[in-house]
Formats: sequence, C-alpha cells, structure tokens
Amino acid sequence: MNDKQLARKQRLGKNNVRMLGKLMLIAVLMFGFGYGLVPMYKRICELTGINILAVQETKAVVADNTQIDKSRTITVEFDASGTGPWRFRPTVSSMQVHPGEMTQIVYEVVNTQGRSIDAQAIPSYAPQEAAAYFKKLECFCFKQQTLAPNEARQMPVSFYIDPALPKNVKVITLSYTFFEVGLGARKPS
Repeated sequence: MNDKQLARKQRLGKNNVRMLGKLMLIAVLMFGFGYGLVPMYKRICELTGINILAVQETKAVVADNTQIDKSRTITVEFDASGTGPWRFRPTVSSMQVHPGEMTQIVYEVVNTQGRSIDAQAIPSYAPQEAAAYFKKLECFCFKQQTLAPNEARQMPVSFYIDPALPKNVKVITLSYTFFEVGLGARKPS
C-alpha cells in the first residue's frame, strides 16, 4: 500500500468510529426519551385532567359525616372498556342514588387465558366536572389486580356522590378502562 491508500484507510477508520459514537449517542438519547415518556405522560394527564389516576384515585377517601339529600336523585351509569384476554363488565348498567348516600356497584372480570395476568383499571367520568364530587371509598382501581389463569372475580366499588354536586348534573357515567400491565412480561406456562 502506498501512503495515499494508507491515509485514506485511516481517515475512513476514524470516520467510522465517529459515526459509531454518534449512533450510540442517538440510541442512548432515544432510550432516555422513551424512559421519560411515562412520567411525562402522567404529568400531562394530571395537568389536563384526561384519564387521570391522581392522588384522589390512589387512596381511599375517609368518609365524612355526609348528609343524604333525598330531594335529588342522580342516575349513575356504569361502563367498562378494554381489550385484552378477559371479559370485563359492571353487573348493573345504571342505578339511582341520592347525593350523600353510600352505594356499592360490582364489576366482574374473567381471565379467559391459561396464564396469570396483571391488570389495572383507570376510571373516567362524564361529565368531567362530576369527577370532583364522585367519592370512592373502596375501588379495585386503587391498585393493580393479578388474575390467576381462568379466574373470575367480583370487584366492588363503594362510593357516594358529594351533595355539593352542581344541581344541573342529573346523570354521571363512571367508565373503567381495564388494561394489561407489563404486556408480554409473562410467558404462558
């Protein structure tokens, strides 16, 4: 090899090493961005009030000395959505409640798979202004649920509606989206 060829080969080697360094930096930045998306998404949801699993959804509310407002009746509709290896539904589609009255609804989930599944339910409310007045004391949405293979489970939600709910709200829809957590983390046994 002559000097020109040797210099060219060394220059290409340096360019390749430089390119490899840039590609590795990009890969590390992409990983960091992907890792940071989860807390960033949660924060955006908290700020905008969309599908929020905020402090009010992660802790049981201590029941105040509520007074039942018998002069008002609110229709609470129940809904369930989510695609996955299960059947998920409320046991009743709606009920009439008085503000301040303790009420319980049961959702039923059936794991149709021959493997354990970890899942989480996220509540949403319509109209959205009703969320602040819908007080849950017990809810399966407070924590992840682990369903054994082919398990059927009844999951209660105990709640009351704050009597301070605006008078123009006559119907509240409570909807849960049930999704698998750590999808693909477990292999069928």
